[in-house]
Amino acid sequence: MLKKIKHLSLAIPLMVGAISVQAKPLSLERIFDDPSLSGKSPVQLKFSPDGSRVTYLQGKSDDYNRYDLWEYNLKDNTNRVLVDSAKLFSGPENLSDEEKARRERQRIFGKGILEYKWSKDGKALLFPLNGDLYYYDLASAKSKKLTDTEAFETDARFSPKGNYVSFIREQNLYALELESGKEIQLSKDGGGVIKNGMAEFVAQEEMSRMTGYWWSGDETKIAYTRVDETPVKEAIRNEIYADEVKLFNQRYPFTGTDNVKIQLGVVKLNDQKVDWIDLGKDEDIYIARAKWLKDGNTLSYQWQNRSQHKLELRFYNSETKAQKVALTENSETWINLHFDLEFLKDKKHFVWASERDGFKHLYLYRTNGQLVRQITSGDWAVDSLKGIDEKKGIVYFAGRKDTPLESHLYSAPLFKKGDAKRITEKGQYHNVVLAKDNKTFIDNSSSDNKPNSAALRKVNGEFITWLEENKLDSNHPLTPYLSDLTKPEYGTIKAEDGQVMHYRLFKPSNIADGKKHPVIVNVYGGPHAQRVTNSWRSKNLYFQYMAQQGYVIFQLDNRGSYNRGKKFEDAIYKHLGVVEVADQIKGVEFLRTLDYVDPQRIGVYGHSYGGYMALMTMFKAGDYFQAGVSGAPVTDWALYDTHYTERYLGHPDTNAKGYEDSAVFPYADGLKGPLMIYHGMADDNVLFTHSTKLFKQLQDNEKQFEMMTYPGSKHSLRGKQVQTHLHQTITNFFNRHFDVK
Repeated sequence: MLKKIKHLSLAIPLMVGAISVQAKPLSLERIFDDPSLSGKSPVQLKFSPDGSRVTYLQGKSDDYNRYDLWEYNLKDNTNRVLVDSAKLFSGPENLSDEEKARRERQRIFGKGILEYKWSKDGKALLFPLNGDLYYYDLASAKSKKLTDTEAFETDARFSPKGNYVSFIREQNLYALELESGKEIQLSKDGGGVIKNGMAEFVAQEEMSRMTGYWWSGDETKIAYTRVDETPVKEAIRNEIYADEVKLFNQRYPFTGTDNVKIQLGVVKLNDQKVDWIDLGKDEDIYIARAKWLKDGNTLSYQWQNRSQHKLELRFYNSETKAQKVALTENSETWINLHFDLEFLKDKKHFVWASERDGFKHLYLYRTNGQLVRQITSGDWAVDSLKGIDEKKGIVYFAGRKDTPLESHLYSAPLFKKGDAKRITEKGQYHNVVLAKDNKTFIDNSSSDNKPNSAALRKVNGEFITWLEENKLDSNHPLTPYLSDLTKPEYGTIKAEDGQVMHYRLFKPSNIADGKKHPVIVNVYGGPHAQRVTNSWRSKNLYFQYMAQQGYVIFQLDNRGSYNRGKKFEDAIYKHLGVVEVADQIKGVEFLRTLDYVDPQRIGVYGHSYGGYMALMTMFKAGDYFQAGVSGAPVTDWALYDTHYTERYLGHPDTNAKGYEDSAVFPYADGLKGPLMIYHGMADDNVLFTHSTKLFKQLQDNEKQFEMMTYPGSKHSLRGKQVQTHLHQTITNFFNRHFDVK
C-alpha cells in the first residue's frame, strides 16, 4: 500500500509577527510550483565516515524535483553544493523497467542524484545514474564511470572496507575491484524468472527490503537470495499512456496464490563457490531480513512463515555450516517486521525489538539466544533503534513515550535498570541520525506549520549549529502565506471498545457565529500509517488551501493505524473495513456537535487504503458522508498481494467470508451521494483493474459516479502537472456538490 513519505526536518519557533510581509492568497498552482513552499528541505542526511561533514540531497531552486548533493562542512561551518548532478550526467535518464519499479517501491521520484553511498574512508562517493555507476573522488572533485554498458547496474554499494563496489546487472550479482577494475561475476544463472541478489516484489513493497544481498565484514563473502518466480501467477497488466498502451506479463503474487521460491546462499569472492543454507522443509516462507554478526562468519537471517504468525531469528555459521534458532516471535494475529537488530562489538550480545508485551520495545540478548533483560517498557512504542554506546552502557532510540503524536530521541541504560530519558525538545516531531561515535546527532524536526530544518546537536541535546535552518524569513517561499495558515487543533475520541483515537482539525479561516461550514474528512485508516502527527507534511498545504475556501478539514487515526500498540492495530484482523468505518462514524458524530459544522455537507477523501475507506464509508455510511473522493482504491482484496493481504485477512482458503465482507462490492448499492474515483492508468501496485471492476458494477447497478484517470501515472501520481490537475479536480468536485462558490 501507499506508505508515508519519509521526510527529514527541524522546527524553530514560528514568529509570524516578526515577518513584515504582506500575505498572499494560497493557490493550488502555487502549492505545486517552484520553488517549493517547504523551502530548503534536505533529505538523505548522513554523516561522512570521518565525521567532518554532513551530506544531504536538496532540490534545485528552479526545479525542486532535480537533486544535487550538498554538504555542511563542520570545519568551516559552510553549506555548499558538493556534487552538481548536471556535471555528472545531464539530460533525460533512460531507466530500465526493473529500476522504474524499484524506485516506485522506494517512493523515490525526481531527477539527478537520488541515491549516494560513501566509501569507508570518506574519500569517495558512489552514484547510480542513467543505468551506470559513477565514482566521485572528493580530493580531485572528478568523477569517472565505473560501468559503461548497455545493461543497467542497480543496487550498487561499496564493500565494508571500500575495496569493491557491488551491484546487480541483468539479474546477477557482481563485485568490481576498484584498484584493478576487474569485475567478478558472483552468480551465473540470472535472467527470466531467476533473480540473484534482488528483492522480490513483496519484499520490496511490503517488507521494506530493497536488496537481496549482504556483504560480510571481512569482504571475503556475500550472502544473497536466489529467487525463482516460476510458481508465481503470470498476469497481463496494462499500462495506459497518452499515446500508447504497454502490455506487461508480470509475475504478481495475488493473495492465496503461490509466492516465489527463495533460496539463501553465501558466495565466496575468491572462487565464486556458493553454499546454500538449509531453510527447512517448508518452502512457502519469507526471508525478511539478513545481517552478519561481528565475527564475520555468522549470518543472521529472519525466517517468517506464510501466515506471518511466527518469526525466527536464525544464525548460520558460514564455516561450519551449522545453524540455530536464536529466538522466536509468535503472534495469534501477525508479526510486524522491523530493522531493529544490532550486534554489539563485544561479540556476546545483541539488541532486538519485539511487540510481545503489546508495544514495540527493546530487549538485550546474548548471542546464544538467552534473554538478558527488557530495556524499555510501558504503554508506548519504540519507533527505531538509533545507536548503542557500549562503553557507557547506553541505548539511543526514537520513540513515543511522551505522546504518540511526536517522535523523540531517548536514551536508556543498556545493561542496568533505569528509565528512558527524552533528549529532543517537546512540541516538535524529530527524525534523527546518530553519529557512529555516539557524540552528536543530526536533528531533523518539524511541527505542523513549520517546514523541515536540520541542526547538529550533542548527544545530550545541546545545540551546536544549524545544518539547514530553513528560516521563515522574508526570503522563504512560504513566508508570504504564513499569516493566513490556520493552526490545527488536536484532540481525542473514544472508539466503541474504549480505546483512545487522536484527531486533527483544520478550521476554516472565515469562521463566524451562526455560519455552517462543509467538512472534508481526510482518511487513510489502514495499518502501518499514521496521519495525525505534529509534523510538517507538504500535503497539508492543500488542506490549508481548502480551509481558506471555507472547509473544515478533519483527520482521525482509527483503530488499525500505527504507533499505538498491537491491540490498537489488531482490531482489524480478519475483517477489513469494519472497525475503521465505525471509528470514522464516531468522528462524524463528534463533528456534528460543533456549531460551525454543516452536518448535511460532510465529505470524505482518501488515497490507496484511504481510497478504499472512502468507498466503504460512502457505501456503508451514506447517512454520515454526503460526498466522497476515492483515489487509487483497493476494491477487491483478492486482487492484492500475498504478504500484505494475508497479514491482515489470513489465507482466502481459511477466511473466505472475511475476504467477501472486506471487499467493497457487497455494499455498492448503498451509495447515496455523489462519488468520484480517480486512478493512475499505469499503477503497478493497486492495479487499475481495482477501479475498472468497480466501474462496471456501478454501471450495471445504474449508480451514477464520476471518474478521472491519469495516463502514465503510477500509484503515487507524481509530477507537478498531475498533482495540480488532481487537486483542482478534487476541489471542483466538492465545491460543486457542497455549493461552495
